[in-house]
Amino acid sequence: MSLSIRNQLPGTVTSVTPGEVMATVKVRLDGGQDLTAAITAEAVEDLGLAAGSTVRALVKSTEVSLATGPVDGVSIRNQFPGTVTEVSTGGAMARVKVEVPGGELTSAITKDAVAELGLAAGSAVVALIKSTEVSLSNA
Repeated sequence: MSLSIRNQLPGTVTSVTPGEVMATVKVRLDGGQDLTAAITAEAVEDLGLAAGSTVRALVKSTEVSLATGPVDGVSIRNQFPGTVTEVSTGGAMARVKVEVPGGELTSAITKDAVAELGLAAGSAVVALIKSTEVSLSNA
């Protein structure tokens, strides 16, 4: 199945914490980072997720925020340090590619944000992804 979602990160489920409606699923990505996904309990059941399941974490590029350094005091669970490899700007928006251990993330942010953060190839950044913005699929 082909998807338009740019960020497709392979990994292995390390734990599932069920709730009445939602569950949190912790995934060890192939690059070694830990990622948390908050998905419905129904999705956990439908996908048959349990520790050891191989999955793909899917994140739309519009849901990847960027910071120029580590971020404390924020509820965003998924923070991945990396290096900008490419910046492509258009009239209002920009696509920023970030190399992280084991792969690459693509972020779609405003052109103004790129300018204000001073982003260019080689810039150190932290990619931020809310756990509620991560979808999972079977690998």
